[in-house]
Amino acid sequence: MTVLYYVLLFVVSVAVTLGGCALFTNAIEWLGKRRGISEGAVGSVFAAIGTTLPETSIPIIAIFFGESQDEVEVGLGAILGAPFMLSTLVLPILAVLLLLYARAGKRTARFHLNYREVLIDLTFFMFGYFVALGCAFLPARLIHLIAAGALICLYIYYMKLKFTPAGGEEEGGDLEPLIFDKTAATPSYAMIAFQALLGLGGLILGAHLFVLAAESMAGLFDMSPLILALLIAPLATELPEMSNSFLWLYRKKDRLAVANVTGAMVFQGTFPVALGLIGTEWSIAPSALTTMILAVQAVGVCLLQILIGGQWRPWLLAAGAVFYIGYTVHLYVN
Repeated sequence: MTVLYYVLLFVVSVAVTLGGCALFTNAIEWLGKRRGISEGAVGSVFAAIGTTLPETSIPIIAIFFGESQDEVEVGLGAILGAPFMLSTLVLPILAVLLLLYARAGKRTARFHLNYREVLIDLTFFMFGYFVALGCAFLPARLIHLIAAGALICLYIYYMKLKFTPAGGEEEGGDLEPLIFDKTAATPSYAMIAFQALLGLGGLILGAHLFVLAAESMAGLFDMSPLILALLIAPLATELPEMSNSFLWLYRKKDRLAVANVTGAMVFQGTFPVALGLIGTEWSIAPSALTTMILAVQAVGVCLLQILIGGQWRPWLLAAGAVFYIGYTVHLYVN
C-alpha cells in the first residue's frame, strides 16, 4: 500500500508539473512577444530563471538555515547535481526526443538553432564552472569570496549580453493564444503575469511533490543519501526545465527548448555556486567532485560538435547520457 501511494504521488507530481508547464511556457512566450525580446533571451533568461527557482531554494534553505553538516551536504549536492543533470541527462533526452519525433513524422531529425547563442551559453557555463572547480582545490576563504563575487558579476554580464539586440533572425512559428485569455489578440500584462505566476506555482508544487515521493522511496529502499542529493533531488527539481523544453521541442520551437536548458546551466553554474562559496567551506567530496568533472566533459563534447561541425548531431548529443548512466551505475555498485 505504501509503495502504491508513492507511485500515485509520482503520477500526481508529473501531472501538476505538466499543467504548470503549459501555463508558464505559453505566458512566457507572450511576455517575450509583447516586450520584443528574442526567443533566445526568453528561453535562456526568463524561462531558465523561473524554472530554476525550485532547485535554487534547496541550497539556500539547507546552507543558510540548516543546523547540521548533513543539511549543508544536501545543499552542496543540490548545487552540483543540477548542472550535472542538465548537461548529461536533459540535453541527451532532448536529442532522443528529437529523433523519436522525426521517426514519427512530426518533424525533421535536426535541431533548428542559432548556434552562436548556444555557443555563448555553453562558454559562459564552462568559464563559471571552471572557477567553481578550481575553488575546490583552493581552500582559502578570501579566494572563495572573490570567486563568488566574480560569478555573480559574470551572470549579470550574461543577462546584459542576452538582452542586447543582435539583429539575428528569429525562429518562426505561430504563437498560440494566451490560455487564460484566448479571445484577446494581444493579452494584457496583468493576465500574462497572472498565468505565468500560476504556472510557476504549479511547477514548484509539482517538483516538491516529486521530491517528497523520491525522498520517501529512498528511505523505504534504504538508498544512499549521496544518491539522493546528487541524483534523485536534482532529477525532481529539473522537471520544470525538462517539461518546458520537451513541450517546446514538440511544437518545433527548438530555440526556446534548448535555450531553456543551456540558460539554466549558466544560472546553475554561477549564482547557486556563488551561494555555496559564500555559505560553506566549499569542501567537495570526491564523488561530488566527479559530477563536476563529468559535467565539464559533457559540455566540452557539445562545444566541440559546434566548433568542428557547426551544429549538433542528435545521435552524438544523445550519446552524452553515457556520463550520467556510467556515474549512476558507479554509485550503485559502490
